[in-house]
Amino acid sequence: MFPPAKAKALWDRFEFVYTPKHGSWLNMAEIELNVLTAQCLKRRMDNIEVVKKEVLAWQKVRNNKNSKVNWQFTTEDARIKVSRLYPTLED
Repeated sequence: MFPPAKAKALWDRFEFVYTPKHGSWLNMAEIELNVLTAQCLKRRMDNIEVVKKEVLAWQKVRNNKNSKVNWQFTTEDARIKVSRLYPTLED
């Protein structure tokens, strides 16, 4: 147990970020990182301050677009792809 002031200081160091309940959130994060790389980071930048500035500008534009991920991999596709991992009930 920490004293209240220390506990509050530790708590304030955390940043809570929403992640979807489904496992596909990691895929969405990877897609966003690929978009960031393609649209913003595929060039030489002299120092970290320039990188931070550029990424923040990109992030602002990207968030204002309300971009969405269009999943085309269905539950049925997943069942076919990973069928070897799950036993089947036979009559």
